[in-house]
Amino acid sequence: MGRWEPDARGRLAKAALELYSERGFEQTTVAEIARRAGLTERTFFRHYADKREVLFAGSGELQELFVRAVADAPEASAPIDAMAVGLDAVSQVFADRRDFARARQAVIMANAELQERELIKLASMAASLAGALRGRGVTEPAASLTAEAGVAVFKVGFERWITAAEERGMERLMRESLAELKAVTAGR
Repeated sequence: MGRWEPDARGRLAKAALELYSERGFEQTTVAEIARRAGLTERTFFRHYADKREVLFAGSGELQELFVRAVADAPEASAPIDAMAVGLDAVSQVFADRRDFARARQAVIMANAELQERELIKLASMAASLAGALRGRGVTEPAASLTAEAGVAVFKVGFERWITAAEERGMERLMRESLAELKAVTAGR
């Protein structure tokens, strides 16, 4: 039986995304996901708490990477430049995942519950980034403003990156989005 094949977690994620894209998130059951992956429901629940988590499973690690990169940016970096270091770091995670990211985002945008979950994850990211900036000595409200701006740049850059016609790398799009934010705030 397929359950003894390697990468059960990856197979479950692939099967779930395929089914969500074909049938919709709400219409897809855990049993169907497990069956498509050649696994059991029990195996599904060893890897994911629920069918939503298939779409959000890596967000904790992504947040940790982003926060660590901001915290470890060169000491003399301005807060927004420390945020740029973080944006560069998270961009690397997505390097070979554009097709998956596009499909994932389409599923999320088709479901209000998933959109809410995505916003909660982004708010958590902003709060953690603000904490990292405060740890670097940035005072409030500058820490929170910079963190929120960094998440906005991430969101806009990501949305640009997953558009069908876009071929440029995520890091470049993040840098362009950050430059645009800097230009807007400078009054240009």
